[in-house]
Amino acid sequence: MADEPLVLGIETSCDETGVGVVRGTTLLADAIASSVDEHARFGGVVPEVASRAHLEAMIPTVDRALKEAGVSAKDLDGIAVTAGPGLAGALLVGVSAAKAYAYALGKPLYGVNHLASHICVDQLEHGPLPEPTMALLVSGGHSSLLLSSDITSDVRPMGATIDDAAGEAFDKIARVLDLGFPGGPVIDRYAREGDPRAIAFPRGLTGPRDPAYDFSFSGLKTAVARWIEAKRAAGEEVPVRDVAASFQEAVVDVLTRKAVRACKDEGVDHLMIGGGVAANSRLRALAQERCEAAGIRLRVPRPKLCTDNGAMVAALGAEMVARGRAASGWDLSADSSLPVTDPHVPGHTHDDDHGHSHGHDHVHEVSKENLYS
Repeated sequence: MADEPLVLGIETSCDETGVGVVRGTTLLADAIASSVDEHARFGGVVPEVASRAHLEAMIPTVDRALKEAGVSAKDLDGIAVTAGPGLAGALLVGVSAAKAYAYALGKPLYGVNHLASHICVDQLEHGPLPEPTMALLVSGGHSSLLLSSDITSDVRPMGATIDDAAGEAFDKIARVLDLGFPGGPVIDRYAREGDPRAIAFPRGLTGPRDPAYDFSFSGLKTAVARWIEAKRAAGEEVPVRDVAASFQEAVVDVLTRKAVRACKDEGVDHLMIGGGVAANSRLRALAQERCEAAGIRLRVPRPKLCTDNGAMVAALGAEMVARGRAASGWDLSADSSLPVTDPHVPGHTHDDDHGHSHGHDHVHEVSKENLYS
């Protein structure tokens, strides 16, 4: 146990300041400070508000995570941070903080990919990821099908949303129904009391000539909004629970159908579902049903690990250390559109006088003295 890498992870890609501490594949702490209440009155995340909230929450959240884990900062084997994708300003706060901690502690810095982290977090719940693993990531910003043969170096996109992500659609429909923000949890709650077959909403990109693994929720979002508007224009009461259930069913039907198809086509017998929408109860139930029918093993982390958190970043960071991946350089930058094909951002290599290539080993460029107390 003590030989496994001890890593602190920082996540600030959107509106939650997450700091996690992981030893190997064991979660020691998962501290979160959310600014969701500050965005609720705007009906969505305001980037500048999120960035300022991260700035205020960072040090207390790091301190809380270390205390919860029962470890000292000087005992860490590395600092991992989400380098992208996400909101540029929010990412910058996390990257800057991670650099400061890594420099002060004389520890390696690992800039990692937000999406790859969502996959890797499942190791904290169900043990090492099978290789390859098919992953369905569904959140406010992403709806993606990814195939990973090595979470630290090889993540291949199979399909993605061509317009709105599933989480964005949930937020939009919740606003139209006057249910508040964020939309995912509240629609899930109302849908449990509704009839998912009450209204036949469209299933985007499911025709025979449509891309097999891509998603589109813009048409569904518009169809639901127009159906609600028509009811109101006619002076009729909107059956909120039935609308929520029928809309939710349309989303999860497409997500699970395409994910299972991808597994079959690629000969992969494991499906991992991650991202905030993975906390949706109907998505979990339908995925389980369809995976069992297809002989596929389903892995879904508990809801708290599905939403953005520092534990997932620490998990991927620990995997980077364990596999001897190159640390990031001090020139690590936030990249709001970091491609999923880059699970982490290594340091630049340079040639020495003998023509040999070396990674950017920044740990040896700073004093080993512990500057953090």
